[in-house]
Amino acid sequence: MPVIEVNGLTKAFRTYKKQPGFAGAVKGLFHRQYEQTVAVNDVHFQIEPGELVGFLGPNGAGKTTTLKMLAGLLYPTGGSARVLDYTPWERADGYRRQFALVLGQKNQLWWDLPARESLELNAKIYGIPPDRFERTVAEMSELLAVQEKLNVSVRELSLGERMKMELIASLLHQPRVLFLDEPTIGLDVVSQKTVREFIRRHNAEQKTTILLTSHYMADIQALCRRVIIIDHGKIFFDGRLDEIVDRFADFKFVTIQCASTEAHPNEDLSRYGEVVEKTPNAITLKVKRDRVIAVCKSLLDDLPVTDIDIQEVPIEDVIRQIFAR
Repeated sequence: MPVIEVNGLTKAFRTYKKQPGFAGAVKGLFHRQYEQTVAVNDVHFQIEPGELVGFLGPNGAGKTTTLKMLAGLLYPTGGSARVLDYTPWERADGYRRQFALVLGQKNQLWWDLPARESLELNAKIYGIPPDRFERTVAEMSELLAVQEKLNVSVRELSLGERMKMELIASLLHQPRVLFLDEPTIGLDVVSQKTVREFIRRHNAEQKTTILLTSHYMADIQALCRRVIIIDHGKIFFDGRLDEIVDRFADFKFVTIQCASTEAHPNEDLSRYGEVVEKTPNAITLKVKRDRVIAVCKSLLDDLPVTDIDIQEVPIEDVIRQIFAR
């Protein structure tokens, strides 16, 4: 039985369109103009227990709006959703105790208090016994390397340290479902790696169902086998991450090493594929996927090839091309 089941979920916002200047403001008091923006449009997907799914899309695609509806913060305009067999926007107490939402650009910790005091407050809210609280905080703070920062005021923590504390706060009550919205945004590469390793380990050990949004493809590639791509509020792709390259990149890069390439100008090589790069000793060709084997055989027969390398298109380039469409 799916943990998350979304059917036809739709969210539209009506915004007031103000005319410029004082005259426009006065006119707006009597005759207001509104425009409707559909942020999420007829979205369908299911997520099974223990899955860690990447939720991708350009800015404004509807990712955060979808997460907020699944967390019960927004009411949908249409459609339905069930998470842990609850309707999220009914905000049942049983549901709120079984999920967590982490927004990378918003804090849930008290800004002027030490992080530990905010964690203790969360423990009281969720009724977590003191011994379990101490054990959980000790384990997570050690994994995230923030043991020495628990008694430091949140405002004095670095961005990476704050995000690690946010993760601890969200996982204190051991939720069955975790929504992560840009958890590594703005973090340095070391903190990104630490957070990724922590999320991977928690998912593997606790079998927590996780829906992750991120603009860093390193996060998605390291954590997710399945991805859902949303654009203009609609689901564009739902499947395995490695299927994206097969489906949306119909070519590969073939690089050959030669004793010398000077005697082989671009026009002679165009019959093999598009010349992407040429140096005195190497040539990189862009070759249609279904011609790679035949082209490699011809290159080996026709040129003094000393080495050959075939590479897929980098996944981040494929995603960038999809968003650009």
